Amino acid sequence: MPYATTDDGVRLYYEETGSGTPVVFVHEFAGDMGSWEPQMRHFGQRYRALAYNARGYPPSDVPDDPARYGQARAADDIAAVLDAAGIERAHVCGLSMGGFATLHFGFRHAGRARSLVVAGCGYGAEPDTRGQFRAEAEATAAAIGRDGMAAFADTYARGPTRVQFANKDPRGWREFRDRLAGHSTAGSAATMRGVQAQRPSLYDLTGEMAALRVPTLVLTGDEDWPCLLPGVLMKRTIPAAALAVMVNCGHTVNLEDPDEFNRLCGAFFAQVDAGRWPERDPRAVSSSILGVEAP
Repeated sequence: MPYATTDDGVRLYYEETGSGTPVVFVHEFAGDMGSWEPQMRHFGQRYRALAYNARGYPPSDVPDDPARYGQARAADDIAAVLDAAGIERAHVCGLSMGGFATLHFGFRHAGRARSLVVAGCGYGAEPDTRGQFRAEAEATAAAIGRDGMAAFADTYARGPTRVQFANKDPRGWREFRDRLAGHSTAGSAATMRGVQAQRPSLYDLTGEMAALRVPTLVLTGDEDWPCLLPGVLMKRTIPAAALAVMVNCGHTVNLEDPDEFNRLCGAFFAQVDAGRWPERDPRAVSSSILGVEAP
């Protein structure tokens, strides 16, 4: 079983398939590396595809101290996986918690990113919901510890941006819920407290976004309400960003509509690898609506 070891001694389990240009998949809070199976099968046919379990998700190590979890560590853990696999640069694709980690990987390790797919990224980012998000994150961590993962999974998997998946693909949704129920109680609670609740707002990172020159695809479902406006913020602020919105989709877009997710990511990777991904033309940024300034 291959493991990466981080600079603070945490072992991260990863798997890979295929050969060619590397693509690394970074999972969400409610997922794990198995959540990327539709992508591993698809992209493993033409890329070297890797997925790993974050710290707190067995068989990766589960540190007890929430202080050993955090946004910067999550980004640096991606680099640790690349190091273990002998990869200098890769396309990095993350969803939700993994999307935040992917964005911060771009901030901290831009030279190692061929491109970034930042999907379902934005929960708790808007300034007027910061306090609410942190309070809900703490309540979520407490519920995990009090009720256990099975009870938590049944509630969390029925959230307002998950019902779309349940309605569209009941069998796939049950598999997603059941995988969540099998996660580590201690690891999930520590991740919620150490990563989710403590991460900075995207609205406080516009300077870092404006300096980011890595080709970036921001991807969200059109019913993933907490991510829609933050997605526009990233599109507007990151010079080499595009925004793709998946129709009638909630939060778990890579499982809810894997064919469309794979199509969007595949077209993006191909354009980047061909050297054809653009930065925004400065002429597209204007206070004018029609292109002619009113007197």
